[in-house]
Amino acid sequence: MASSKSYLDFILEQLSELEDVSYRAMMGEYILYYQGKVIGGIYDDRFLVKPTKSALAMMPDADREIPYEGAKEMLLVDHVENREFLRVLLEAMVDELPAPKKKK
Repeated sequence: MASSKSYLDFILEQLSELEDVSYRAMMGEYILYYQGKVIGGIYDDRFLVKPTKSALAMMPDADREIPYEGAKEMLLVDHVENREFLRVLLEAMVDELPAPKKKK
């Protein structure tokens, strides 16, 4: 099942207090970036983030979900209506994520 553009728009609105949030459509889903780093994405109308130390600390009881067959587990963000939580979550995660790979 592909994610809806309306759910993506909702998540982007919730993240609108942060600068440098972007996305890329990929096979009916959406990869989300913060400061150029992949933080997670929208998969089957679920907001999933990478399981960084900060994300695990902030969401210790989060469900672990597989975004698509063959992918690594990610954390389901249940607090999507809480803008402040999302802002703090992404700001905590960004320094733990690898820099984007340079294109050859």
